[in-house]
Amino acid sequence: MIRKIIKIDEAKCNGCGLCIEACHEGALQLIDGKARLISDHYCDGLGNCLPECPTGAISIEEREAAAFDEAAVQKHLHAKKSPAPTPLACGCPGTHAKLIAKKQASNPAPDPAQEIGGDSQLKQWPCQIKLIPVTAPYLENARLLIAADCTAYAYANIHQDYMQNKITLIGCPKLDATDYAEKLTEILRLNNIKEITVLRMVVPCCGGIVTAVKQALLNSQKMIPWSVITINTDGSIAEN
Repeated sequence: MIRKIIKIDEAKCNGCGLCIEACHEGALQLIDGKARLISDHYCDGLGNCLPECPTGAISIEEREAAAFDEAAVQKHLHAKKSPAPTPLACGCPGTHAKLIAKKQASNPAPDPAQEIGGDSQLKQWPCQIKLIPVTAPYLENARLLIAADCTAYAYANIHQDYMQNKITLIGCPKLDATDYAEKLTEILRLNNIKEITVLRMVVPCCGGIVTAVKQALLNSQKMIPWSVITINTDGSIAEN
């Protein structure tokens, strides 16, 4: 039968595994470093994996394909379950969404040795914009810090001043060959985001991260409080 089904451009696929996590039917696997459709029966053709692909390697095509088989999918998913799954079963371990538990200090008194810098305030993994799954559970009801990656090097106290109690998303619009606006739109559309803080450098190219956030807010049609903080190259605040 002729029906819609996903198509993967292997030349564009970077093997990140995000599409594999997004596919609820288990139709995709990472084989020889590339995402592959393992059976036409498992693909419903709805394309939930499309917005997860950072390189645009996935598209929908119409071709001769076996019909989607819900019973086969359930049997396949059941067979995949294992008490000891291998770390690479769902793609690169670096893309697996998780919260980072913080240890409670046994001594409430401040430690003078910790006064400068302090503990890491990163609450989740991954933190790169292009790697974060848009339905990661830590995004729901989150306060987002969307930061240009250079800000962490220019501003010494970024953890305590800006990352604390926020979900941190980082990226560089000049170095990443991807459109942040699309990914951020999906994050805003699929989750209840409470507020957004954008942390950028004063250099002109860093304006791209602000533009992406603006476009995502427009695309999502949500009224979310947001602010922009600009850091000078010497680490001082240029604009708040």
